[in-house]
Amino acid sequence: MSVRPPQSFSAAGFTVLDVLGAEIRVEKAAALGRAGEAAGEAMAALHAAAADDPERPRLLADAAEAVYGYFIQRELMGMISHAGVIRELKIPPQVLARLGVKR
Repeated sequence: MSVRPPQSFSAAGFTVLDVLGAEIRVEKAAALGRAGEAAGEAMAALHAAAADDPERPRLLADAAEAVYGYFIQRELMGMISHAGVIRELKIPPQVLARLGVKR
C-alpha cells in the first residue's frame, strides 16, 4: 500500500514533510521564547531579592531550573554558546553551579 500526500500540498509545491518541518520549527521557536521568558522572570526575581532574604535559596533553585530549561531549548536549536545569555541575564555563578540539580 502506498501513501500519497494530499493534492493541495503538491499543487503549491510543498510536500507533507515541508509542512511538518515548518510546524516543528515554529513550535521549537515558541518553546525557546517561553523558556527565555521564564529564565528572565526568574533572574529578575532573584536580582530583586536582598542577599539576606529567607526566600533566596528558593529563588536560586527556581532561577537555576529556569535557566537550565532555557539552555536545553537553545541547544536543541543548535545554539551551544551561552556566554551571551549569561551576560545579558546577569546569571550569577551561584545559579550556574546549580544547573541540572533537582530539588
